[in-house]
Amino acid sequence: MTFATCDLCDANEDKLADGSLAVLPPVFRPFGKQTAFAGPAVTLKTFEDNTLVRTALEQPGQGQVLVVDGGGSLRCALLGGNLAQLAEQNGWAGVIIDGCVRDSVEINACNIGVRALATNPRKSAKQGAGTLHARISIAGVTVAPGYWIYADADGVLAATDRLD
Repeated sequence: MTFATCDLCDANEDKLADGSLAVLPPVFRPFGKQTAFAGPAVTLKTFEDNTLVRTALEQPGQGQVLVVDGGGSLRCALLGGNLAQLAEQNGWAGVIIDGCVRDSVEINACNIGVRALATNPRKSAKQGAGTLHARISIAGVTVAPGYWIYADADGVLAATDRLD
């Protein structure tokens, strides 16, 4: 899929106006080899616990994007090199985390796209807390399961439906 988020915004001003297309705030740093990626969202809400991140990425990705509402925590990482490799092996298009990643060199070697707020070398808890497939808020933007995510060098978009 070839797209540019700028062009998608220009072609869908009506969707921006009615809220069916939203631009996530420009707070996410890019990681991974894929600078642009898109796909339907699989959503996850968790806080400083990456157990369900692993659970999700162990499933066949089928070109989907895992969108993680990590509460914006900068105190630990929710994705590291091993999970990024798992995402790549299982066919995920990308991962967006409202939180941190670690092992950035390893993530950057993976053929997926990742967006996160920052890096943090501290690992997360492993309690299994969180909710998969829930309506979430990531950086103030609502994302529900099945929304379409578009990410490139200019930003990240969330759309209620696929944009052509």
